[in-house]
Amino acid sequence: MSPRGGRPTSTRSHSRVRPPLLRVAVAAILAVSVAACSAPNNSSTSETEGVALAQSPPGAPARFAFGKPADSALVALWARDVRPDGAGLPPGKGSASQGKGVYLAHCAMCHGPTGTEGPAPPLVGGDAWGKGGPPKLQTIGSYWPYATTLFDYIPRAMPQNAPGSLTADETYAVIAWLLASNGIVSTDAVLDASTLPAVRMPARDRFVRDNRRGGPEIR
Repeated sequence: MSPRGGRPTSTRSHSRVRPPLLRVAVAAILAVSVAACSAPNNSSTSETEGVALAQSPPGAPARFAFGKPADSALVALWARDVRPDGAGLPPGKGSASQGKGVYLAHCAMCHGPTGTEGPAPPLVGGDAWGKGGPPKLQTIGSYWPYATTLFDYIPRAMPQNAPGSLTADETYAVIAWLLASNGIVSTDAVLDASTLPAVRMPARDRFVRDNRRGGPEIR
């Protein structure tokens, strides 16, 4: 199109102008960048000191001494290895009736008053195993193969706001309550280092030991 009474114009003329301008602009930016990189470091002493002060404030110690030395008691709190046969279980005992109070005080805030409400994953109930594999809703009662795993896991990670804060007696008790709530032990059960490994979980036979030796064979 052309303006009235004037020479015809074309949009192509604009496209011919833009690439040269763009090349000029890019060249100018590159020139400034190269000049800045190759320029000698003539920063003043005050600028250098300003950077140094920002990195190391006056009076800052060589080490800030965060944390504390890991003594034997602290190491023992985390160095747990409770096995299916009960090896590694500490002395102590707890009943299901005692465990209900422990659960309500330390666990119900996340898992719900009966272990089914959430918002954290449910601990009680669960789906049955089918021909297609594991249940969709996997809980202590429907999926875990060994009861002793509870004593390996709870002191490491629960309660979430203070892991490792439960005593051995409280841990045995809350495990007894959880297992009783899943119908695995009686409501008057008392668990300790000898009775906990004897609990047979419903999913025990759903798992097999990994006997691979690192070779190409597949079990």
